[in-house]
Amino acid sequence: MSKARARGFTVIELMVTLAVAAIVISMAVPSFQSVVNGNKLAAGANELMASLQAARMEAIRRGQRAGVCFSTKTNSGVDATCSNANVDGWIAFVDANGDGDFDKAGDTLIRVSTLGAGVVVSANPALGGLVPGKPIIFRPDGLARDEPGGGGPGTGLLDAVVRLCIATTRPAANARDVGIASGSRVAITNFDGGGACAAPGNP
Repeated sequence: MSKARARGFTVIELMVTLAVAAIVISMAVPSFQSVVNGNKLAAGANELMASLQAARMEAIRRGQRAGVCFSTKTNSGVDATCSNANVDGWIAFVDANGDGDFDKAGDTLIRVSTLGAGVVVSANPALGGLVPGKPIIFRPDGLARDEPGGGGPGTGLLDAVVRLCIATTRPAANARDVGIASGSRVAITNFDGGGACAAPGNP
């Protein structure tokens, strides 16, 4: 009785298989990286839009000023402060005393949001330039004015752009601009920064 001879792969067959697998992986990795980065940008932009909308609704509901400011130590929650240095996220809050800043003693924290890994934030001159230094404050009428900090008259409606960006060409549209028009309309647009993260200009 003859035994069936077991046949495995030859060395050449294995090498060809590995070469094909390497080619497939090398083609898939950039696409996967584009998807990951695109998801980070979309998540950040959607969260910023949600924070702005939450602040606007609270301003209308409470009849008090409420807004969003960029923050340092955002992960620390109630210890987060408005800041234009080492920005790692933003906070939405009710500005009870109208000073344009988050005061733990009297203001109410509405929402805390952090930037995804590798995502940087910048803004147009209406919000302090490259690093956002001014809060976006909605008044009880639901409108944000061109002088969002407390004190000034701020008669003009705010037109501002906040840019969330990753310094990469994957995807080509490596930034999301969250724009505020006429003091209340918030919209998100894709922006191709050519792999760089320059601050946006005025709308």
